[in-house]
Amino acid sequence: MPTVARMEEIIIRRYEASDEAAVVDLWSRAVKLAHPFIEGEGEGERARKLREIYLVAADNWVAETSGAAVGLLGLLGAEIGGLFVAPEAQGRGVGRALVEHAAALHGEVTLEVFEGNTRARRFYDLMGFIERGRRTDEETGHVLISMRRPAVRTTETVTAR
Repeated sequence: MPTVARMEEIIIRRYEASDEAAVVDLWSRAVKLAHPFIEGEGEGERARKLREIYLVAADNWVAETSGAAVGLLGLLGAEIGGLFVAPEAQGRGVGRALVEHAAALHGEVTLEVFEGNTRARRFYDLMGFIERGRRTDEETGHVLISMRRPAVRTTETVTAR
C-alpha cells in the first residue's frame, strides 16, 4: 500500500513579542539563502533593524506548523514589507498562505523584491504579481523590482432573501 504524505496544517497568527527569537532565527536563515549577494545579510546591523524597527513598526504575522514558527509576514499597510519562510519549510505552501493572508486583509498588495532573488521572483510571478518598476536600493546598491498583485474580483452575486 503506498504511503501518502500528509500536508501539515499552516496556522497564521499575529506576531507576539515572545516570537522574537524564533522569527529572527528563521529570517536570518531565509535571507542568507535568498540574498547571498548582500554582504552581512541576516546578521549585525540588518538583524538589529529587524528587531528594533520592523518587528515593532510593521503589522507582523507568523505562520506555524506543528507549533513551530516557519514563516514571517510583515505588512506596512497593503505593502508586503517582508515575507520570510524558514529554508526547511520552503515549498510547502507557507509563503502562499502568507501572501493569501495579506490579500485577504488588503485586496491589492504590493512589494519589492531584489532582482537577484530569482527564486522569490518566480514565486511572486506564480502568485499573480506584476512588475511595475525598478529602483536601486540605497542601502545595498542592488536593484529592487516593485510588484503589484491586483485584488481578486469574484463574479458571484449575492441574492437577498
